[in-house]
Amino acid sequence: MSAHIKGSGLVIVNGDDTVVEGLFSLRVSAFLNYTGVSLETFSDAWMPHDLKGRAQPAVHATNAPRLAAALRDLSEALDSEIEPEDPTYFGEPTETGVANRLRTDSTPWDVWAGFEISARTEIFRHTPTFQPGYRRTADGEVQYVPVHGEHGVLGYLWASDAANAASFEPRDAADEEGRQAGLMWLDRLNSAYERGLAPSQALAELTGLPANNQPNRLDLTYLRELARGG
Repeated sequence: MSAHIKGSGLVIVNGDDTVVEGLFSLRVSAFLNYTGVSLETFSDAWMPHDLKGRAQPAVHATNAPRLAAALRDLSEALDSEIEPEDPTYFGEPTETGVANRLRTDSTPWDVWAGFEISARTEIFRHTPTFQPGYRRTADGEVQYVPVHGEHGVLGYLWASDAANAASFEPRDAADEEGRQAGLMWLDRLNSAYERGLAPSQALAELTGLPANNQPNRLDLTYLRELARGG
């Protein structure tokens, strides 16, 4: 038997309480003579450095003791010792919370750039198996149009008729705003595909390009470097 619940919780930053949805995941499993309870967290507020490797002493000092107290209370209520799980890309579980992953020189990894961004962009580069739609990668030159948001360029909508491909390349600097914009553009591209539009036609229609205004062109490899800030 296994039961799982995901819930919100409070993170305190600069003295302000912020309710974070999906902050914790609690799972209970029972198999024959074994019963286990696991607690996962989806925030870096408990760590000395954030996921980008930046020191956050005030955030850590305010929040880490709260997580340590919760773990201690669970251990006492269940009459069971705390057994940290294996490290993940993002942190190292301890008996009192979460520690940063460190380099050999003891400085913290920027795991956001190293792992999270690549994981988040995977959907924009790989066509889901058995799902009809434009390919999401191409060799060589593509047409592209920058997509702007309130705080600047969110990413680049691109298309290649030769590869029957079209997708969105979010800018690393746009962070979650760029990713969310990209998911919206993928939905629009899927609709264009279902209407039988060629990738370049979809690009022109969705971005409102006039007939006499041609999109930019760039090798997709270089476009992705541009999105990374290179």
